[in-house]
Amino acid sequence: MPMSTETNSPRPESGLATQQAKALLEQGNSLAAINLLLPVLEQHPADREVLYLLAVCYRYNSDFAKAQDLLNHLKVQFPRYGRALQEEGHLLLAQNQSVAALAAFREAVTLNDSLVASWVCIAQLAEQLGQQPLGVEAADQVIKLKALPAALLAVRNLISEGQFLKAEKICRQFLLRYPKQVEAMRLLAALGVRSEVLDDADLLLENAVAFEPENEFARFDYMNVLYKRQKYQQALLQSEVLLKAQPDNPRFQTAYANQCVAVGRFEEALGIYTRLLNQAPNDATLHLLKGHALKTIDRSAEAIEAYRSAYLARPQFGDAFWSLANLKTYRFSADEVERMLEQEQSETIDELDRVNLCFALGKHYEDSAGFEQAFTFYERGNSLRKQHLGFDGKLLSSRMKLQKSVCKEALFKKHKDVGNKAADPIFIVGLPRAGSTLLEQILASHSQVDGTQELANIGAFAHQLDGRRTIHEEPQYPHCLATLSPQQFAEMGSRYLRDTQVLRDKAPYFIDKMPNNFRHIALIQLILPNSKIIDARRNPLACCFSGFKQFFSHGQEFTYGLEEIGRYYKDYIEIMDHWDQVLPGRILRVNHEDVVADLEGQVERMLSYCNLPFEQACVEFHKTQRSVRTPSSEQVRLPIYDTGLDAWRGFEPWLDPLKEMLGDDLLQGYV
Repeated sequence: MPMSTETNSPRPESGLATQQAKALLEQGNSLAAINLLLPVLEQHPADREVLYLLAVCYRYNSDFAKAQDLLNHLKVQFPRYGRALQEEGHLLLAQNQSVAALAAFREAVTLNDSLVASWVCIAQLAEQLGQQPLGVEAADQVIKLKALPAALLAVRNLISEGQFLKAEKICRQFLLRYPKQVEAMRLLAALGVRSEVLDDADLLLENAVAFEPENEFARFDYMNVLYKRQKYQQALLQSEVLLKAQPDNPRFQTAYANQCVAVGRFEEALGIYTRLLNQAPNDATLHLLKGHALKTIDRSAEAIEAYRSAYLARPQFGDAFWSLANLKTYRFSADEVERMLEQEQSETIDELDRVNLCFALGKHYEDSAGFEQAFTFYERGNSLRKQHLGFDGKLLSSRMKLQKSVCKEALFKKHKDVGNKAADPIFIVGLPRAGSTLLEQILASHSQVDGTQELANIGAFAHQLDGRRTIHEEPQYPHCLATLSPQQFAEMGSRYLRDTQVLRDKAPYFIDKMPNNFRHIALIQLILPNSKIIDARRNPLACCFSGFKQFFSHGQEFTYGLEEIGRYYKDYIEIMDHWDQVLPGRILRVNHEDVVADLEGQVERMLSYCNLPFEQACVEFHKTQRSVRTPSSEQVRLPIYDTGLDAWRGFEPWLDPLKEMLGDDLLQGYV
């Protein structure tokens, strides 16, 4: 099955015109090429290939102003298109602007490091301008890229340009002829990672490392995939191999420290970050990583200093500002706000940094009761994020409706006594920002319960059962649940327990807090019938808007639009109602507002459902010392409070799209 989706592909109707224009350019007839492309551009003003090629034509025709105008437009429309910067470099060279040209070529290779022409120009210009180290580096890159088979160089270019399906096709064809070519395996694995086909990427890279044990690039990729699959101990082992081979390599030292954080060896990691920062005090990323580790273990004051150091080292580092905002308890100074506003308006800022800054500024203005300004920045950040995700809420909605149509009483009667009978897992499901971290902190304060994190295992099972199809393809999950054998259900349950064991301590029960698991309760029932499932629920307006103003590092694509998150919440309610009908009494629903109003009563209710004795530590959850990796980490370290219940009301004038999507029935009693 294809692992990727295509983006920025040339339109069929413009493809012929661009081919003809290229032929005319090769013949030296740039004017004819321009006349051919202009009508095409009128019909398709956002066609990337036409814009690019027309800019090249104008440069060939010495019409530099028109070429630059097109490139400016191209960079705004496609800010991560490396060829646009490469062409700008050529244009500046044509005007004898060597310094500016060098800067453009360097920016081009940061977006697409496979642009041989850019590296060649960097090598030449660096030598001319007396920048010898840069020239040597560029010349080395040229040698490496030219040594690649032409097919793999094409694959790298296609990946950088977002043409993933085409890249995957070429890569697979190449591997059929050369099955042990490690670079091809790395590229196909990278495509798999992008499409969340992590098990295939895992296998590819495991084999790549076996074929070439000394290949540090393959091993580094392998380590990262293991980390993404939450195989933290195995990832740590790979980082140890890298570090043993090159103990003085800062990149490998950082990787090892990151893996130490993943397995809970925080002090060791912090020691490494500190030593590296002594050698490179202006490394913004190291400051950020140190801050994240400190935040996780509740050393907030030190985390704040680390985040501040990060943005001082890199003024446009949006992630550093958002990390401060994401503490939820931090308040920006006037100087910091001025810094953020200035950088957010910068024409040179990376788009992801701009998104981070928008969310941080939104949080600042919300804290200052400047709700209109806050909403403006939240909306801007969400809009910028959404335009590159390709999320289709209607398709996801149809998948949830499919769950309801397939997973009926008959399915569970057919598979009445299947799965692994262990009662270890406690699943907390729902929407992000619904109070699930609070429930986890309460239960993890019990002596018999381990808190872990948001585990991807159930979603990975569902993806595998679906044949790793994309959401745009005809699904085979959940239909396939009807055809699986009792042995298969039991094996999946056992595999889940094995794979999650590394994240547990010694308690008999543990929590899986992945909110999206509500979509897979049928699967959970069939593979782990004695597990517990708690549905964390919250006022729909409060929950949805809290998700809208949260910048998630990955996943949760439905949160980047009010209509999208409203549709998702509505689908969630409908499918939870379905589970209640077909699996009566299986799920415990816990409302956040009830927890705030009657903490002890709700604690007793949850513990009773989990067959656990009452422990006062669960009521005094804020005293529990444990690492917390979610956005609510600082909030759950405070006693229960009610100030956040109506935080959405200041934004009510702008929430009509959300209200309309949710509908009156869902909003009854909340508005």
